[in-house]
Amino acid sequence: MTALLYLLGVLAFVLAILVSIGLHELGHLIPAKAFGGKVTQYFIGFGPTVWSKQVGETEYGVKAIPLGGYVKIVGMLPPGAEDLAEPAGFDENGAPLFKVRQSNTGMFTQLISDARSAEWELIEPGDEERLFYRMPWWKKVVVMAGGPTVNILIALAIFAPVFATYGNPSDQRAEPVVADVSACVVPASEDQRECRSDDPVAPAYAAGIRAGDELVSFNGVQITDWEMLQDLIRGNADGRAEIVIRRDGAEQTVVATTTVTARPTSAEDTTPVQVGFLGVTPEVDNVTGGLGYTLGQMGGMTVDTLRAMVHLPQKVWGVAKAIVGLEERDPLSPVSIVGGGRLAGEAVSNEIAPGVDKAVYLLMLVAGFNFFIGMFNFLPLLPLDGGHIAGALYEAARRALARLRRRPDPGHFDTAKLLPVAYVVGSALLVMGMVLIVGDLVVPLSLTG
Repeated sequence: MTALLYLLGVLAFVLAILVSIGLHELGHLIPAKAFGGKVTQYFIGFGPTVWSKQVGETEYGVKAIPLGGYVKIVGMLPPGAEDLAEPAGFDENGAPLFKVRQSNTGMFTQLISDARSAEWELIEPGDEERLFYRMPWWKKVVVMAGGPTVNILIALAIFAPVFATYGNPSDQRAEPVVADVSACVVPASEDQRECRSDDPVAPAYAAGIRAGDELVSFNGVQITDWEMLQDLIRGNADGRAEIVIRRDGAEQTVVATTTVTARPTSAEDTTPVQVGFLGVTPEVDNVTGGLGYTLGQMGGMTVDTLRAMVHLPQKVWGVAKAIVGLEERDPLSPVSIVGGGRLAGEAVSNEIAPGVDKAVYLLMLVAGFNFFIGMFNFLPLLPLDGGHIAGALYEAARRALARLRRRPDPGHFDTAKLLPVAYVVGSALLVMGMVLIVGDLVVPLSLTG
């Protein structure tokens, strides 16, 4: 049964990510078509085609490797400065009369020339006004931002109802209600062990405080939250405390003869140190909130995600070293879709966790992947969507500046000039992706540590 649940968890996660990829690509396809652009392909996955169907001018399909997707929008690259500014027409076979010149002056120059040639081979009669590069800059931004925006909206659509009902597992609040009472005082480093006969009795246990009691006041001071109680315990210099508790709806006063105890700091250092200590553990609830709360949390996630992206190469390098056994894998290291699937499988097959906790973990995992994918794609680097957005914004700024200076229109920005950057970035992303996949197979992360 556990193996079956594990498999179901993996499949549920993978299916959710595939749906997310499909919606991401629709975020590009729908506005591109709405603006009159020509989209010839819409595929989920890479590699060999598993299934496809031609609908109008667009081929829709699924490929074998579910690690992404793409839409083919015709005319992404304009002709270079060495070519005609516009197509000069078509011959009797429908082929464009102009040709993008081939060059052999350098590796990247040849790559750019080849990319232009491949791009313009797709153009047919009547496509001149439908080319992507000829769209107004703001339409280019809408088309390219559509994909990652969809991912962020998916994350919002998951976070909002989860935070409003179940609460945010990452934002927890300790209430002044006792969840557990320590029977004895043990060294801080041995908190998980059983009490021994020579261990001193914990103050709360001696005072008669029990699980489920609500702590109302401490030495006459009303307790509003757990953090306040901790401050009161630490500041209780004389060690004696009168504590009002509410049990079964009735209030009563208990007395702790001391809230200061001599507690060894570790098993190695047994020197007693006076510390504020009562010996109670609070009930912890997930913080809930509406749309405003969710947006605020996502704002914090944005900052955390940007920091994570800065350190991503370093984190991946750490995974690479863990693969070859040079160090332990950091439990906070990034994971691929393979690692995400394994974590989903572990969560769903957990025999102890309640079903609602499993469902929430799976939803949060999918939302987290979508949020990161969306934010990552906004990076202003080709071949990411953010690179095309940056090119469109640069084009707008350059043209606006030319108008202010009453100079000739500089024309469309040639994104082909950034293809060397795209090749380098794309290669780096491919390498990092493969390292994470191998790492998730060889030194996988686990919910149990």
